[in-house]
Amino acid sequence: MDFKDLNQFVVLSETLHYGRAAQQCHTSASTISRVVQRLEEQLGQQLINRERKDVKLTRAGESFKEYAIRTLEQYQQLRDQLHTRTSELEGELSLYCSVTATYSFLSELLALFRQRHPLVDIRLRTGDAAQAVDMAKNGEVDIAIAARPDQLSPRLAFRPIKQVPLAFIAPNQSGPVSDALSQIDVDWKKIPMILSETGLGRVRVDNWFKQRQIKPQIYGQVSGHEAIVAMVALGFGVGVVPELVLSNSPMMEKVRILPVQPELEPFSVGLCTLNSHLNHPLVDAFWQVTEEWLTGQ
Repeated sequence: MDFKDLNQFVVLSETLHYGRAAQQCHTSASTISRVVQRLEEQLGQQLINRERKDVKLTRAGESFKEYAIRTLEQYQQLRDQLHTRTSELEGELSLYCSVTATYSFLSELLALFRQRHPLVDIRLRTGDAAQAVDMAKNGEVDIAIAARPDQLSPRLAFRPIKQVPLAFIAPNQSGPVSDALSQIDVDWKKIPMILSETGLGRVRVDNWFKQRQIKPQIYGQVSGHEAIVAMVALGFGVGVVPELVLSNSPMMEKVRILPVQPELEPFSVGLCTLNSHLNHPLVDAFWQVTEEWLTGQ
């Protein structure tokens, strides 16, 4: 039984007029009449009462009308379902970010992305934020959550998510570090510093000291800002970390932010990927979901 025939019969059963049915179906009244005859032959039942001048459905016609409507609806639902399945994105998307970024905002982003694209597998790698840009530039991951460097490679695209201030932090507990900081004129040459080995944060603090012609006393160099908070909390020295790291640290109450002037230039944290990856459907989808998430903030 042809779906086109079913549709034309439904139109006729609703208009109860061959001329109007033909007009809606973009055909002729004689064609509609032949469709009805063909259906009646297939069913072995009379669908239209021909004893009347106007169009009236027989009892079999009323039943067939319900069947035709239900069948056409189910057919449309199947088409929509199949179309959705074939249009859904599939594959694997690799991401890199710091642990802090994972539970501070990436978790919300990933939840929204999974809702929009449930068939995409996410491969998440975490590590030192200082390595994020290189991970993207070397093509080791599709997208990295990174701080935008002062000089962004022309090979890279960057989508900002949020501004993150940098802060000097000191231990809350009393000790040599706190005593040195309590002086009216702090001698920064004598303050033990705990800094990241590499990355934009290290560049920012190095420039800060250089502009003041101070050679800092570096007590320790670590990978990962989270470790800096821990060492400062234990009283080893003064550190410099993004406030986003501090606000998510379990040791936040054991350190304090120093009111150092001038303040360090903040980070711009966002998505980083190769320009050549922007045309990839999965990367483009993550870019769009990020835009949607930011709009809803």
